[in-house]
Amino acid sequence: MPSFFSRLRFWPRSLQGQVLCAIALALLVAQTISAVLIWREQSHRRESSLVSSAAFRLLGPSPERRRERDRDNEDRTSGRFKLTQSDQSPRRADEVRLGHVERELAEILGAQGFDAAEVVVFERNPLNDPVSIRFIQRHRRELAVFSNQPMPRLIVAAVRQNSGQWLSTRVLSERGGIMVLAPLVGQTIVLYLVLVGAMALLVQRIARPLKALTHRVEDFAGNRKLGGQLEPDGPEDIQRLITAHNAMEARIAAMLDEKDVMLGAIGHDLKTPLAALRVRIEAVDDDVERGRMAATIEDINRSLDDILSLARVGRPSDPIEPNEIAALVADVIGEFEDMGEAVELGETDRIVLLIRATWLRRALRNLVSNALRYGQRARISLAREGHMAVLRIEDDGPGIPEGDIARMMEPFTRLEASRNSGTGGTGLGLTLARAIADQHGGTLALVNRPGVNGEIAGLTAIIRLPIG
Repeated sequence: MPSFFSRLRFWPRSLQGQVLCAIALALLVAQTISAVLIWREQSHRRESSLVSSAAFRLLGPSPERRRERDRDNEDRTSGRFKLTQSDQSPRRADEVRLGHVERELAEILGAQGFDAAEVVVFERNPLNDPVSIRFIQRHRRELAVFSNQPMPRLIVAAVRQNSGQWLSTRVLSERGGIMVLAPLVGQTIVLYLVLVGAMALLVQRIARPLKALTHRVEDFAGNRKLGGQLEPDGPEDIQRLITAHNAMEARIAAMLDEKDVMLGAIGHDLKTPLAALRVRIEAVDDDVERGRMAATIEDINRSLDDILSLARVGRPSDPIEPNEIAALVADVIGEFEDMGEAVELGETDRIVLLIRATWLRRALRNLVSNALRYGQRARISLAREGHMAVLRIEDDGPGIPEGDIARMMEPFTRLEASRNSGTGGTGLGLTLARAIADQHGGTLALVNRPGVNGEIAGLTAIIRLPIG
């Protein structure tokens, strides 16, 4: 079952790409969580500073000193906003209150026994507040140093006393946004460059020998005569894997060589007495009996050829060469037409593939023979479908029950109803054709062709071979 990431369209398929993407995503998640925590901490720090500053200014001056400073909204020597008094709340209708700051300020004022019937804290545009405008004008020279910084936030804290008078103060607070996140973004970029770059080198050192090992295994599947062994490379674990593969490859190659020698000996030892037996039956006077004996010997020879071919199909000796598939199909059809068989050539596309022509011709012969044996006629077509060359061999026979199609690919399997021993065949034709298709990196499938009334109108054997 494919994993979630393997179903993603843009998720890389290589080991190196997946490791680097996983590290990059993990780092992004970690830095995002860190940014959120830092943002919350900075926000909490600014709010605490606002509350402390507002509480200090509201609690600090004595009543006598407060009345003395009421004549001016700001102390020219300290450069701070001073307390102002009014009969009405200084908050305007469109200004949003800061509820969490109000609660904290009310708790501090209540703990100090301050006369506060109601606490209101809100944010105001500094350019829309006359007091802050005068403050900025009076301290233009001092504020010029910060002219390239964002406009600070103006927070107004107002307290309604039991007498009905509103006492308010103003606090300037820095804006946290970009100023707080900028160092984190820079840190993230540096981490990406260092960490991902180091991991790219490490994963490349691991992936390079693994790719070489993969190519070696793929090549060995098609041709065991590779020559030499794969040189161990990469980390120690990968080197041990390559060494173990070299030992296993050598052992498998030796066993396959022994099998080929054994099969060659069996074929020679069996065909020699069969040939002698074929000569001896010529002395039999009864023509009917002699014909039966000759047919039996021919069946044995044919079965022996199929068994030896199936055993050697995974280890062919002939090379892979480019061939024009339509021409190869036409040659096979010509062989059957010379024997008077009803074989038709359908639509074909010009496709050149790297194949072992002898083996693919053998597979086509087997499929066409089956079509002629059980469907009286065969039709062959060749089409290009995406990156695949598709060969279709159709017949007009009874087809195969859906539940038995997979079983028909197994060796020595025949359907007694239509493919019994009386019709000939060893039950290896489809197995050999499938093995040849697999040898070329393709597939063989059997599909019943529906007729007009929903009945089976015939069987279609489909060979798909990769292009390129």
